[in-house]
Amino acid sequence: MNPDFLVVGAGVAGLRAAIELAPAGTVLVIAKDTLHESSSEYAQGGIAVALSDDDEVELHEQDTIAAGDGLCDRSAVHTLVEEGPAAIQQLIDWGAEFDREGTKLAFTQEGAHSRRRILHAHGDSTGREIARTLYQKAASLPSIRFQSYAAITDLLTADGAVCGAVVFDEKARERRSIHARAVLLATGGLGRVYLETTNPDVATGDGMAMAWRAGAEISDIEFVQFHPTALHVEGAPRFLLSEALRGEGARLINMRGERFMHRYHPLEELAPRDVVSRAIVAEMRATDAPHVFLDLSHRGGDFIHARFPRIYETCLRYGIDLATQPAPVHPAAHYAMGGVRTDLDGRTSLPGLYAAGEAACTGVHGANRLASNSLLEGVVFGARAGRFIRKSAVQAPHSAGIEPPEALFPCNTEAQIRRLAWQKCGIIRSGDQLEEARNVLEADPMGPNPNAGLAEFCLRNIHTVVWLIARCALARQESRGAHFRTDYPDKQPAFEKHSVVSRTSGVQFV
Repeated sequence: MNPDFLVVGAGVAGLRAAIELAPAGTVLVIAKDTLHESSSEYAQGGIAVALSDDDEVELHEQDTIAAGDGLCDRSAVHTLVEEGPAAIQQLIDWGAEFDREGTKLAFTQEGAHSRRRILHAHGDSTGREIARTLYQKAASLPSIRFQSYAAITDLLTADGAVCGAVVFDEKARERRSIHARAVLLATGGLGRVYLETTNPDVATGDGMAMAWRAGAEISDIEFVQFHPTALHVEGAPRFLLSEALRGEGARLINMRGERFMHRYHPLEELAPRDVVSRAIVAEMRATDAPHVFLDLSHRGGDFIHARFPRIYETCLRYGIDLATQPAPVHPAAHYAMGGVRTDLDGRTSLPGLYAAGEAACTGVHGANRLASNSLLEGVVFGARAGRFIRKSAVQAPHSAGIEPPEALFPCNTEAQIRRLAWQKCGIIRSGDQLEEARNVLEADPMGPNPNAGLAEFCLRNIHTVVWLIARCALARQESRGAHFRTDYPDKQPAFEKHSVVSRTSGVQFV
């Protein structure tokens, strides 16, 4: 049976939207993997909100705009920080257990924040706690149902509007159509298009690629944030070592045992993430080393184990005792500032299609996301999208006889494309490298594959997303925020605009 509303993705943004949609009709929430495998689950550091006694919404707004390096949409930032406190209080009312000092909420500091405004849960499992709270709330509503291990491969359109989506049944090796009054993309980020990433396997930019194929506008996709400190141990996943470690005093040291961040920024270890990532790359090159080190051992084992239990246990599993030794770290793709272009209510350029969370681009992050604003974005804008859809979604267009679009697949392998992205579209870019990446992807033959499985559908999305990153990064002839080009090392006033690209138009700046 077709639902009234289809939510693609079961992270914070998708669950929060589904809760808002529940009073207006049936809601189907679809997840590509388990209902608990999303970037939200891996968000350790916390959620930023102006709730402490010495903080103000205006200060959070100023910090967000400063981090965005001239590209934040001010109305989006104002909406985020203004609605944030009430959104957090609602989570608490629903049972979210944030860490406290006595009866008061405990706040910590992270890079580029002027106040200690980061709430955390169970030390370093904030995303997991928020997702747990939202899932428990959503599961209690009878109009919401869930389907896991279901990959959405394409959107269905009729008369220029989105009227549903195509789901791939891995077991039956077949696609089938789901029709709905509205489709919300909450598919998360794109980190897995890069060889080195902190993101889970599901983060292959599916929502962005599907939306682009359907004709929606994509914005600011060239701005990819590389987290400076991912665990760099042979055979271990690139586990994220939260920025909150540096907020609590962790120091970056190079292979010679020297602290180095003072040479790159006055905020040292608490500088914006793009600055820290490039500084680490520069130190690795200068010392001919595969990584640098992050050292929190001076805080003592009791503090580290209590404040960062998940991080401590994970590092210990791979032979690193943070209480007594520094951890080897290396930057890794972490967060997409860009995505499917939306307004503040989640509306895309296509009627019937909405997006929220990391899959969307409201302009709130500008060229560089302020640490711990992502969970807040998912909660605030997921709720806004759900409320708007509930009030405005009309009956779905007549959908009888609509055939899914043909699926064409690239010949390059996933490893080849992810390596290309890392080497040519990574932390430090140049026009020659970006042009090479674009040309390689455009020359990749695309054709049907009757034996395609989930891996092939994900590969198709990875190919599309890397191609879009290369195109938009090549068009942006400047360095700004997370986008750094050696051939255009300075910011240019002409590019203090958002990139926009769609199937029917080239890259434009608006």
